[in-house]
Amino acid sequence: MSRFWSPVVKGLTPYVPGEQPKLQNLVKLNTNENPYGPSPAVLAAVRDAIGDSLRLYPDPNADALKDTLAAYHDVARNEIFVGNGSDEVLAFVFQALLQHGAPVLFPDVTYSFYPVYCGLYGIDFVKVPLNEAMEINPEDFRQPSGGIIFPNPNAPTGIGMAAATVEQILVDHPDTVVVVDEAYVDFGGESVIPLVKRYPNLLVVQTLSKSRSLAGLRVGFAIGHPDLVEALDRVKNSFNSYPLDRLALAGAVAAYQDDAYFRQTRRAIIASRDTLVAQMRELGFEVLPSQANFIFARHPREDALQLAQGLRERSVIVRHFRQPRIDQFLRITVGTDQECAALIAALHDILGAASAA
Repeated sequence: MSRFWSPVVKGLTPYVPGEQPKLQNLVKLNTNENPYGPSPAVLAAVRDAIGDSLRLYPDPNADALKDTLAAYHDVARNEIFVGNGSDEVLAFVFQALLQHGAPVLFPDVTYSFYPVYCGLYGIDFVKVPLNEAMEINPEDFRQPSGGIIFPNPNAPTGIGMAAATVEQILVDHPDTVVVVDEAYVDFGGESVIPLVKRYPNLLVVQTLSKSRSLAGLRVGFAIGHPDLVEALDRVKNSFNSYPLDRLALAGAVAAYQDDAYFRQTRRAIIASRDTLVAQMRELGFEVLPSQANFIFARHPREDALQLAQGLRERSVIVRHFRQPRIDQFLRITVGTDQECAALIAALHDILGAASAA
């Protein structure tokens, strides 16, 4: 039935999300979900939001959530845009701010949704190679463009940039929108939200899916100059004027109000990551320095795809990318200590069998 498709659809290569297996008793370390559930305050707020009011539309402006985010990040309400997860926010960003007839720049190893959005909206793009250490080099972005976007920390590498390095990109491109995707910043990165006051071309995107355990509610936001936010609102209100439902709004507000729980679970994940990195290196893996809730690792002798398959046979799921430069790496979510121990035990078994062969 593809004869009924719009021409743009025929040329799309959609984003492929991490597998959500239906099998039970798996150690699932492939989609960077938080191993700890949401704050009990979030669950209580969502339960309280269930009632007769669900027959009514939610607040189209999400004022309560914006006020909460504004107080937390020390910005104004009109500097905040919210949407259904950071992926939807990014979709609006590409449509509202990055269509200028010149190519958008992003790293060659990065979040694979960026080229998908370029294809959807007919935007040319240029992939800027990471250096040999898999780091973003600001000098490499000194070329004409219609916009710049990159994650910080980067995904899937997990490597972060200091705010001063990001600021260099802003200084180099005063007339270009620079979008910093901070989906993983809470696990050790340095947010550049404080730079929004000084750089009207900066837009920072964050999500509640990772560090606040709300992947199932789909809440994301952007912070930037009111002119940038107004552009996003114009697109949103031409597409879906009620993006966040009542349950998501209630849960998101409660997640930020329970800051102690957020800090507790974040510390636990960082500690587990540090232990996991040390254990992986003891097994002979090269592990890139991570400021995210995942690690990116390769073994000098064992093929990454075969390792991923061997882990799956032992009920451990990790992410393997069939992409140039990174096809020998595995991206491994930091789980609970028990889940990480199961991963290490499975790798011991695989590597032991390989050395005995």
